Amino acid sequence: MNKVEHLGIAVKDATASVKLFNKLFNTTPYKTEPVESEHVNTIFYQVGPNKIELLEATHPDSAIAKFIEKKGEGIHHIAFDVEDIHAEMERLKSEGFVLLNEQPKKGADNKLICFVHPKSSNGVLIELCQEIK
Repeated sequence: MNKVEHLGIAVKDATASVKLFNKLFNTTPYKTEPVESEHVNTIFYQVGPNKIELLEATHPDSAIAKFIEKKGEGIHHIAFDVEDIHAEMERLKSEGFVLLNEQPKKGADNKLICFVHPKSSNGVLIELCQEIK
């Protein structure tokens, strides 16, 4: 893993959250993008060298809607940049980690993504991200 790619924050209401985070970060999002496969709208901020992703559910059965129902709004995942997502997935499986998908999926912000089950990483949902080239 190269670096933290972004932090994902689950939000109930993107409009209200954007107003809040605009004030907090003293900037506006650089990108908004729906991810139909995950039933979310994503909103990205660049804060210094760091990226923050707000995630709003677009369907009541989405992972984000279920997360908010169970835990409330807040930090949802930590994403890490990887050079070769396939190799990193194999490495993590060989180390005993449980992956939530067998193959990488197309995610937001021009990335291939895969999630590591939080039960195998001390309750933290980990996302692997590889830039699509």
